[in-house]
Amino acid sequence: MPDLPRWINCIVPAGRRRWLVIVPVLAVAGWSLLPFAFQLPSQLRAEPSQSIVITDRNGLVLDNMARPDYFRHEPVSLAEIPPALIEATLVAEDKRFFSHSGLDYFAIARATKDLLLEGRIVSGASTITQQLVKISCPPGKRNLLTKIREALTARHLEYRWSKEEILTAYLNRLDYGNHRQGCREAARFYFGKALSDLSLGECSLLAGLPQSPTLHNPLRNPQSALHRRSWILERLEKERDYDPKRIRVAEGEPLHLDQIPSDQLAPHLVSSLRSRQSSVRTTLEAPLQHKVQSIVREERRRLRHSNAQHAAVVVIENSSGDVLSLVGSGDFHDPRAGQIDGTRSPRSAGSTLKPFTYLLALEKNELFPGSIIADIPTPYRTEEGLDLPVNYDRKFHGPVTIRYALANSLNVAAMRTLNAIGGPVPLHSLLERVGIETLDQPAMSYGLGLTIGNAEVSLLELTNAYAALARLGTFKPARMTLDHERSASESRIEQIAEPANCYLISDILSDNAARSAAFGPNSPLRLPFKAAVKTGTSSDFRDNWCIGFTNDFTVGVWVGNFDNSPMRGVSGVSGAGPIFNQTMLALHENHPPSWLPRPDGLTEITIDTRTGYRLLSRPHDRHPFTAHELCLSDKLPRPVQPADYDKEDRALIDERYLEWFSSTDNHRQDDLAIIPQRPENLTPRIISPMETATYLLDPELPSGGRFLSLISNLPAGGTWSSPTLQIEGTTAHLTPGHHRIILTDGKTGHEVSQSIIVESL
Repeated sequence: MPDLPRWINCIVPAGRRRWLVIVPVLAVAGWSLLPFAFQLPSQLRAEPSQSIVITDRNGLVLDNMARPDYFRHEPVSLAEIPPALIEATLVAEDKRFFSHSGLDYFAIARATKDLLLEGRIVSGASTITQQLVKISCPPGKRNLLTKIREALTARHLEYRWSKEEILTAYLNRLDYGNHRQGCREAARFYFGKALSDLSLGECSLLAGLPQSPTLHNPLRNPQSALHRRSWILERLEKERDYDPKRIRVAEGEPLHLDQIPSDQLAPHLVSSLRSRQSSVRTTLEAPLQHKVQSIVREERRRLRHSNAQHAAVVVIENSSGDVLSLVGSGDFHDPRAGQIDGTRSPRSAGSTLKPFTYLLALEKNELFPGSIIADIPTPYRTEEGLDLPVNYDRKFHGPVTIRYALANSLNVAAMRTLNAIGGPVPLHSLLERVGIETLDQPAMSYGLGLTIGNAEVSLLELTNAYAALARLGTFKPARMTLDHERSASESRIEQIAEPANCYLISDILSDNAARSAAFGPNSPLRLPFKAAVKTGTSSDFRDNWCIGFTNDFTVGVWVGNFDNSPMRGVSGVSGAGPIFNQTMLALHENHPPSWLPRPDGLTEITIDTRTGYRLLSRPHDRHPFTAHELCLSDKLPRPVQPADYDKEDRALIDERYLEWFSSTDNHRQDDLAIIPQRPENLTPRIISPMETATYLLDPELPSGGRFLSLISNLPAGGTWSSPTLQIEGTTAHLTPGHHRIILTDGKTGHEVSQSIIVESL
């Protein structure tokens, strides 16, 4: 340091001229160091708080919840911002951004000149860096000292940050009006687009908003916004050498704002996620969700005359368990409880649990779809007394195959099958394993009615249970968000049944010919491709269901009323069926349908459908009682034997079918015959009507409930009579009052009687 004065003397001559050099040097040094005396705003140390955004699986916004300051914001990197938006912003706000160091001295000189000439502020000179400092500082008085402080802080920021960092922070913090902060949120709000999809005209319009978001608000002042856009486009052509043709095209773009209400596409799912503390990407596919909502909206109009007000739909991708579409009610804003989510509300299951009963039968009793089960009058003792279940058509069908019983949803056959495999306990256990958590009562409290719908289930859980069948027995939880963190319960994967047996049940549910007896050959359940499907209707017509799957997708539909009022004349096939049909068609518009792969260990055989036994030789083509059937290769049914038929080639059935065989429900006398023997000392017994029963004449039931089938244990049926009722064969015509019904054994003359009460609703 002793040599410093001598060095200065050598460089700067002594005298007054020395100060002419030292003072400017010190001024420059001071100007360069002075910015460090001003701290950077604390808000620059962290990104602006992000509003919670709920999107579909591809990033399309379903809902965007405002921050406490009512702004919505989602950050964006500089690489994601289109060059046209960056260029438009620069020419609008700071064309020399990349060449200055925080202050644009040319702009300052121009603004000063304009002020002196006009006597008022005509144009600003703030750079993007200065504006970033301004919007990052708490609001304060706007005066000269404030501007000097912002200018020096801007120079400090330029020392610390790169131009790219400053520009990114600026574009993320700008107020674009309508409580939208940052360019990503602005693009989404005004145009319903991602930044990458913006046109040059749209980029220019956005770039013009921050100067005065209220004045240039395109929602309220579209002409002002367009005028500002035109000015920016002219500057792009002049300052950035944009192609004039491209500029003319952008100027000719009409102002097309595409504001989609954020809570309309999936309001029930969005509502369930609003408590989240961070943004959520759901599994939904927005285009599919829109299609399904449109389908539900149209079908609800059709069903309104039948007092069916609400509908819910779930679509699951089988491979992943992802919920691709979820419609909770059909109209979230319906004052009649439209906010209730019908996909999660427990409702009476109807017949939708029957496939799981037969799945257990195939596994436990080693049956196959061609096995014969008895659909005959079968009373059961319950806590309320003796119960005699009936089928939907109020008829009994005798010996039927499992394929026929399940495809046509026979109640009696299902209850007999459940009884044969151990009652409700194994079914209750299986349903819990496939994720149905609404069965909160002990299994025995449901009884055999569990298989025909006396329990409540949710559509979401039931649809996912069917998805387990589509996966050939692999259960995995349904997933509605694509969060990286998955709870232990969500990751549970379990094999709930053998793949071959799941395939057999699925094959039955896909057999349109097998279900034609109940639903007709051209019902909404029929699709132009193979699909499994099962319907269900609660006994009081308050719920109906339609659930099914292909190899790739499972669709569940519920139709009903949240106030539990009954529908009029609507079943699963007529209510939920059309929604299921159209949703399946929409799913496969651009996705080729495929069917489940057949597991190893299955063999195709030919059976006699009256007995379920295997034919060893191929019958002639017109044989009326044969069918091709699938079964396990190592568990083939026994071959037919001559003793299975009488001399007229009728299949012989045992004494279990005596009551049914002699009833009016039996139209198969030419095909079947009872083994020719009557039990010794057979005492006549009335099976229906039940002991001291009360019957209600309900106008909602077919024929008003006026016809009662009379059933006994006599092979020949016996003779029925009543002093007060008209009886035709085995059918009593009910009228209100107290009545006595008499059964006379034609062989012994022995009589028994039953008293009943008939009331009108």
